[in-house]
Amino acid sequence: MSPALAHTKGMSCNVLVLNRHYLAVRVVGVKRAFSLLFRDLAEVVHVEDGKYISYDYSEWCELSDLAREFEPDAHDWIRTVRFDIAVPRIIRLAIYDRLPQQSVKFNRRNIYARDGNRCQYCGKRFPTTELSLDHVHPRSLGGKTSWENIVCACLKCNIRKGGRNPEQAGMHLITPPKKPKRNPVLSLKLADDRYASWKSFLDNAYWSVELK
Repeated sequence: MSPALAHTKGMSCNVLVLNRHYLAVRVVGVKRAFSLLFRDLAEVVHVEDGKYISYDYSEWCELSDLAREFEPDAHDWIRTVRFDIAVPRIIRLAIYDRLPQQSVKFNRRNIYARDGNRCQYCGKRFPTTELSLDHVHPRSLGGKTSWENIVCACLKCNIRKGGRNPEQAGMHLITPPKKPKRNPVLSLKLADDRYASWKSFLDNAYWSVELK
């Protein structure tokens, strides 16, 4: 068994998983990442001086020991029973070749993320509790429940629009709704400097990343 992981700040981090050909396949939590590393099913891919260096679990523990002494603020940390270990940002699977085939899931969470919690009529940002989902072309007029016909709307704008098209209500969409090419929640992660090292692996448009 691997050393017990304490519930520290580092436990809330995410780790990008690459297949053995260095193509991204999913994002996992810290516990899953360390489970794969400890069983030698994956290795850490770490950015050093603009280059990507690979480390197995033992090597990463040794590097963490040095990093804890000389650059503690450069990492998020997990405290185990015996030592502290840095949270890796990227790991690479030892034998996995395939890429996920599933497309972005059509759900409330991803619609909010796509629209950035912004009402698509007035342009203001709201907490999710103050947002609703609006059919641009109303269902009563044959509108479908799809990526291209659903947007975030604040309660005030939704009531104002009612069962009408935006044109009929004298309202305008800020951004025409469409299906995202990759998981919009992942795009929000990229805005966090901690995950800047993911970007070079996420710029390829021919695959999608599954969030677990």
